[in-house]
Amino acid sequence: MPKASEIKKNTAVDYNGGAYIVRDIERSVPQGRAGGSIYRMRMYNVVTGHKIDETFKDSDMLNLADLIRRASTFSYSDGDEYVFMDSEDFTMYSINKSAIEDELLFIAEDTKGLQVILVNDMPVALEMPSSVELEIVETDPSLKGGSATARTKPAKLSTGLTVQVPEHISTGDRIKINVEERKFMGRAEK
Repeated sequence: MPKASEIKKNTAVDYNGGAYIVRDIERSVPQGRAGGSIYRMRMYNVVTGHKIDETFKDSDMLNLADLIRRASTFSYSDGDEYVFMDSEDFTMYSINKSAIEDELLFIAEDTKGLQVILVNDMPVALEMPSSVELEIVETDPSLKGGSATARTKPAKLSTGLTVQVPEHISTGDRIKINVEERKFMGRAEK
């Protein structure tokens, strides 16, 4: 049973008799009073999709929902439904675009390390790897000697995500992106 301070985004919790996926966490430290941080969590019911916002003290205990993670790969999209295939038994999981909108910016056809999160055998969320490799489709021309400076420029990636990259990176390069921070980590290994 983890404390509220240990809960991460996309964690499934059992709350008020229902299973909820934590989509957003906002931490605040109240001024002028003793005690710990306050965590505001936006949670969605995995069955109904109903949204609730709850506030917890850092020491509040939360029950984890019974969930299963299945290694999967992106298969195709059909309108607002995105379909992922289980890497072991080839089961197809369909997830609505609204449930995984943030994650879609990091999913290309060859993205490795994806996990579909199942609650009561129903696909409800995606767990992303810590980093992904994506191709740059548009950026300013690279500058010779640009690697000696710490200046950056915007680069648009194949998924539509825009990140800041060093000046020596050019269009067509594959780069590693930190998923949680949405930051450039380096060139992808060939």
